[in-house]
Amino acid sequence: MYAIAPKGELTFFSFTHLESSGLVTHGFTTRKGGVSTGFYHSLNTSFHVGDDHDQVRVNRDLACRSLGINPRHLVAGRQVHSDGIKLVEESDLGRGALAYDDSLPDTDALITGWRGVPLSSYYADCVPIFFLDPVRQVVALAHAGWKGTALKIGLKVIERMTESFGTDPRHCLAGIGPSIGPCCYEVDEPVMSRFRDAFHCGRELAAKVTAGKWRLNLWEANRRVLLEAGLNPVNILTARLCTSCHRDLFFSYRAEKGRTGRMASLIMLK
Repeated sequence: MYAIAPKGELTFFSFTHLESSGLVTHGFTTRKGGVSTGFYHSLNTSFHVGDDHDQVRVNRDLACRSLGINPRHLVAGRQVHSDGIKLVEESDLGRGALAYDDSLPDTDALITGWRGVPLSSYYADCVPIFFLDPVRQVVALAHAGWKGTALKIGLKVIERMTESFGTDPRHCLAGIGPSIGPCCYEVDEPVMSRFRDAFHCGRELAAKVTAGKWRLNLWEANRRVLLEAGLNPVNILTARLCTSCHRDLFFSYRAEKGRTGRMASLIMLK
């Protein structure tokens, strides 16, 4: 289903069905192997969390070169916990690679059909979703926190792939990466209310802890969103690795009270 294994100088999480397609280079970084210090120890890949930008650039260089990606070609969005989607063209190469201000504005999902254009997004508990249409040869990334999940950003990515590239959802492969799990993700009644509005099965996605407190399963919510989009269940792999539980491997915004780094999801058509 997935592997956590060395690639180049670093260790990456990867999905076996994407790897075996032979069409993409992809990976999800851990927190290990970088040069950042303090709260960001050690492979922080995000510019916007307060870390030294020179160290972030070194970390991104390490991650990209370990996967055979040119770090100056990296494309990143300015994530705002919404459902903004950007179709990435070859002319977008390098947007957000070296500075946060240069990233694509208001973008929580990236799609491209261009070979050699590496997409990236950044996480510390939110859900990373990887997409590959192996027939039309299109890739995408989606950043799905609770707001993006409630807005069904995964469904909207598939709809945009279908509209722009002729994707048949039945052929798509998807991977739901490491993120905060239902073991640790406690939410309040206003959040649960949003999920009841978005999902007919909202109560089935959460376990009540105390009055007004629930433990929410973002993994299952996003899996159901992808099923709604028309994906074959066997083509959806879920890591079921909780970032809060595995702080030796991953940054966790909740567990570390907001002072922490970010992992990167990376994908590129070969």
